[in-house]
Formats: sequence, structure tokens, C-alpha cells
Amino acid sequence: MLDKDIKSNPLLDSLPVHLKQFIKPQNYEDYTPINQAVWRYVMRKNVDYLSKVAHKSYLDGLQKTGISIEKIPNMYGMNRILKEIGWAAVAVDGFIPPSAFMEFQAYNILVIASDIRQLEHIAYTPAPDIIHEGAGHAPIIANPEYAEYLRRFGEIGSKAISSARDYDLYEAVRKISILKEAEGIPQEEIEKAESGLLHIQETMGDPSEMARIRNLHWWTVEYGLIGSTENPKIYGAGLLSSIGESAWCMTDKVEKLPYSIEAASKEFDITQPQPQLYVTPDFAYLSEVLEEFADTMALRTGGPEGLQKLINSKGLGTIELSTGLQISGHFSEMIVTGDRVAYLQTEGPTALSYREKELVGHSTKKHANGYGTVLGKLKGINLAIEDMSPKDLKAYKIYEGERVQLEFEAGIKLEGRIITGTRNLQGKIILIHFEDCTVTLGERVLFKPEWGAYDMAVGKKIVSAFTGPADNASFDRITHEVSSSTVKSKPSAERQELEELYQSVRDYRDGNTVKFSPEAVFEILQKAHPRDWLLSIELYEIASERENPDFAEEIKDYLNQKMKENTALTELITDGIALIESKMTVV
Repeated sequence: MLDKDIKSNPLLDSLPVHLKQFIKPQNYEDYTPINQAVWRYVMRKNVDYLSKVAHKSYLDGLQKTGISIEKIPNMYGMNRILKEIGWAAVAVDGFIPPSAFMEFQAYNILVIASDIRQLEHIAYTPAPDIIHEGAGHAPIIANPEYAEYLRRFGEIGSKAISSARDYDLYEAVRKISILKEAEGIPQEEIEKAESGLLHIQETMGDPSEMARIRNLHWWTVEYGLIGSTENPKIYGAGLLSSIGESAWCMTDKVEKLPYSIEAASKEFDITQPQPQLYVTPDFAYLSEVLEEFADTMALRTGGPEGLQKLINSKGLGTIELSTGLQISGHFSEMIVTGDRVAYLQTEGPTALSYREKELVGHSTKKHANGYGTVLGKLKGINLAIEDMSPKDLKAYKIYEGERVQLEFEAGIKLEGRIITGTRNLQGKIILIHFEDCTVTLGERVLFKPEWGAYDMAVGKKIVSAFTGPADNASFDRITHEVSSSTVKSKPSAERQELEELYQSVRDYRDGNTVKFSPEAVFEILQKAHPRDWLLSIELYEIASERENPDFAEEIKDYLNQKMKENTALTELITDGIALIESKMTVV
């Protein structure tokens, strides 16, 4: 697929450039005949089973989103149809950072890992793939209430503050998902990666906001059930796309718990079936719990605790003051008095904004080496600077051209000459610009005149703290580098021949010219590819539809022998045969 094909939905034009760096072409021509057969088997089996156990929105959504059971969807077609329900889709390479994934959701963009699981992992793969994303996530977003939950989750989740260890965990999870899905990876390498992941999980420390909201995402968007704990239905994409877990989760072996904010504290293991799942009574309740969680986030609580989370994260973040002024950068220090931040400091490029728009003259070029400011009320004065009228400001000599000495409640002293002030649209002063300025706390000098002009932020308290910049345009965030990429193995001659056999069967079903007849395919398959089972299922379907009982019986005997030789295939083969025979019975 060409890049121009991806840009078929206006929503994609609104994406900031730092998200566009994750988008890749789908390259539809890279899907092999075996890939297409895997898609067809999983989708046919899932639709048959899920029609009984999935939320009704799922089957409705398959039709609305135009997702075919017969072939892997292409991004161009999906985007044309998703546009009708207010969404778009992009292809990415496997796992992307959680904050980026959620930010895509906030823009109503469905992120689709364009690779597809191997035939050997047809029942379940820990790696995100197009079956999981396209057949799991896409159909359910056709439900308007759920779609709004997903968008809102992205909006809130993309502001969650990570810990310095969260990215290590992301990289470890990405690596193990790639190794487990790749062909020919030594078991020792997989076990080493699993050990590394376990070590990171055991040494994470207190969970960050991102870790906790990621848990909520897992137990709802990925593995959620809806209805009652006695008779739940499936809506989570991980369950909708897994022919193994969608059946397993309906058994008594999986504990069903009422969904609540407690799910934020429940960790998960992507490599194992889930021992318990959460059941929401309806989609509206998902949003209720999300808002309850958001009320605990620094995004809404601010204060010293919020700023400390940003300092600990060592990442780019933003604090918003009570005046609406926003400071974005890497926060390195704060001075606290009581329950308020009295002084804060960033290191490296910093930008000042108001209402997510960078203030003119306060870009990262102006504040290239960090930014510090005193906050809070003046000592002995009840009225905060932000609440002062022009007359009040003049009375306290906070006025252009005046040389002032200001002492704040925390004991911080500022002496300098006021150049001017910056006001917001409501007329409140949000910045005061000084020259020849000194800021001290006791013996410590926080700012010296030789450092240049001093821009004092006006605000009595921090009302919000969140990850990322206030204005996306303020920072160059085209910096994503992955330590591991999806492994693409060169097919062997044996594999290439097997692909040709699958293609012949597909061509026969579609009424195209074939290289091998079904009988010839079956003969070659038995002699040269004894480990394969899925193509025999497809041949059995053709023989049954052709009303060729002798050929069908021969194939069925062969499949029965396969199950005796490898019991791990029993359920896959039995279900495949049952699908075909139930279809023939109905006909």
C-alpha cells in the first residue's frame, strides 16, 4: 500500500507531527496466502462463536466498518468507512509507547499493528496484530457510547505521568512480543527476554499514573466483559480477537469481578491467559470509572505532589498555574512551603503557554537553558497578585518602570525593575518581566542579574500537572527510536511451495485460474508438508461444497490422523470441521 492510500481520512490531517512518526505503510502486498488463510480461519471461527457471547455491537460493527471475513482489510478501505463514524485508522509496527497510543485515541485514530500472527500462533499471540486491532478494536467502536469512552480515555490517558521505569517496561514488552511471534528464535533468547521482563516488573516501584491507567485500559478496552457477572458478554479487543481466550474467558475457571476503580491496581501479564476479568454493567459506567480515576491524577489535583511526579518522571511535562499560565519542560527542582510550591525550576529547553498556545516570545529558544520562577502570595498581603486590580498593583508598586522589593510567604525575596507585564484575555496578569533582578532564599541565590531578564510567572498555586507539552509545536518530538523491530524472515523453498498451494486453493475458491487443482494440492501437501493442517481444512470445505463425499472423507480421515499425531491441534481442527459441517447442514 502506498503512503497516499493511508491519507484517505481528514482526521489524519489533524495529527501532530510527533504522532505521524509512528505511522508506516500497510504494504498490503506483503500479506501472503497463508496470512490470508489465518485471517479467514480466525474470523470465521470468531464470528460463529462471538455471535453467541459478544456484545451485540460487535457483529453490527463488523458490517458498519466493512471488515470482511474473507480477506485481511486494507487501510484505505477501512478509512473510507471509518470516516462515516468519525474515526480513522493508521498502521504501525507492533507496540508503540502507551502515551502515543492513547494520544492517537484522543484524535479518534485507531492504531493498527499491520503484521499478522503466524499460523503457529493462530489461537493467541502476545504481539499486537491486524486480527487483534482490525477485528477486535475496529468493530466495537461503531457503538457511539463506547467510541466516546475510547476517545475520552485517550484524552485523559495521554496526560498520565509515567515513571522513569515505564519506558523500560514498554521496551521489554515490545521485545518479548516480537521474539515470540518471530520464526526461528532460539528458546534461550525468548527465556532471557522473559527473565528481563520479570526483573523490570519486580523492580518497578510504586506504580505511576501511566501504569495504573494502563491497567484500566487492559481490563476494559482489551479484556473487558459487559453485563452481569453471571452472564457477561465480550467487548474487549483482546478477547474478541483470540479464538482461545474468547472461549476460555466464558468458563468458570476465569473469575468474573464487578468493574471498579480497583482494577487500576490489578497488574496483568500479556504472555498468559487472564485468571480474572472485570465486568461493567454498561458502557456508560466505563466513563464513570474513568472520570473517578482522572480525579486522582495530577492533571486535576496539581500541587506539589503533581510537580514531584513530573520531576521523578524525568520526562517532558507541563504544569498549569491558577492564572492559566502553563510551563512546559523537564522539571528538576521545587521548593515547597506548607502545601504550596514556592519555587520551581526546569533544566533545558522550556516554553511558556496559555490555553495550549505558546506565548509570543517565550519559546524554547528564549528559555533554552531552563526556567525558574517564584510562586505564591506576597508576605503579609492577603490578596494574591493574580487577584489584584490595576489599582491594587499600583498601590503595591507592582507597576511598569518601578524598582521593587517583593518578599513572598515562603521567604523568597525578589528585587528588580519591572519592565512590563503579560495579561490573559480576562485581563489577569500572568507574567511580570524584570530586569536587573535578583531572587534569593536565605543565602541561596536563585537568580542573578547577569543571567538576563527574569520572567516571573504569576500564580498562587499549581492546579494541574501532566505529561507532554502544553503546545505540541513548542518542542521537536520527532525522536522516537525503537530498540527492537518486527522480525521478517526470508521464506525457505519449502515455505514458498506451501504458499503456492494456499494460493491455488484461494484462487480456486475465487474462481480464478489455478496452478494446482484441489486434488493435486492435497497430494503435494501430504507428501511435502505433513505439519500443516489449515490448508486441509480449506480443502475439506471445497470438497464439501463441491459435494464430493469421497474426497471430503479422505481429507477428514487425514485431519483425524493429524489430531492423533498432535493433540495440541485437536481443538483447532475440530472447530474448523464443525464450522464447515454446520454451514453445509444449514444449506
